[in-house]
Amino acid sequence: MTSTTPGKYADFEGLRRQAIALRREGLSLRQIRDRLHVDNNDLLHRLVKGEPAPEWTKRPNAKDDLRDRARELRTQGMTYDQIQVELGCSKSSISLWVRDLPKPEPRYTDEERRARMNAGLSRLRAAQDEERQATKRAARDEIGRLSDREVFIAGVALYWAEGAKDKTYRRSEQLQFINSDPNVIKLYLRWLELLGVSRDRMHFRVSIHESGDVAGAEKFWAELASVDVSVFQRATLKKHNPRTKRKNTTEAYRGCLVIYVTKSADLYRRMEGAWYGIVLGADPAT
Repeated sequence: MTSTTPGKYADFEGLRRQAIALRREGLSLRQIRDRLHVDNNDLLHRLVKGEPAPEWTKRPNAKDDLRDRARELRTQGMTYDQIQVELGCSKSSISLWVRDLPKPEPRYTDEERRARMNAGLSRLRAAQDEERQATKRAARDEIGRLSDREVFIAGVALYWAEGAKDKTYRRSEQLQFINSDPNVIKLYLRWLELLGVSRDRMHFRVSIHESGDVAGAEKFWAELASVDVSVFQRATLKKHNPRTKRKNTTEAYRGCLVIYVTKSADLYRRMEGAWYGIVLGADPAT
């Protein structure tokens, strides 16, 4: 051995005697390597130099059967992916085995492939949408019926997020709420009902783009609020900015409903106080 031989291979002659003995017992090079823990292939061949390989290691390549089967499947028109699934071998091996064979004719036209792809995407999207809806339904059903206290807390949080608020630079202790979501409006009306606010204390007004259907919007919101259209104040029309591309232009566009409660200063103060109570109650440090 030269001086560059790693320490664990320093006893070359001892390793060679062991390797020759194992070779004569009929072990393959891989088995000798694993038995003696020799990781250097050049060294491994030197250890068994002159010793013939066992007959059983001279058998035909174990992949010959796979190769023949891959070629057979290729001639049947299978793609690399299909052959890989069938045989469980790598596509690189398949490519080496069958690359001299003619490429099979496509099973589908371009139009058919696009149709199949679009159908698959539709099925995937439908499954994803059903999963989303199932999650929403499960979450909805977990809520159940709310107590008056829970409705009150939800209404306070809703108002603080969407309602008009008193400012130090503009005193306005009045309940005034605006929103375009019918479900949000329903909850807000339920909250006002819980606070003892009757419909005759509420003033209603539609805020809508000037291109919208004012009469249709007022009819829709009046039915939702269980009031007559005649009680609505004059609608606020928002001018259209030609540089802005609006998306809310369909028949379902009904603008926003504004609800103003008269003589509501005390209710406003209760709402604001309750909001800060919620904040404190949710703070684990308090």
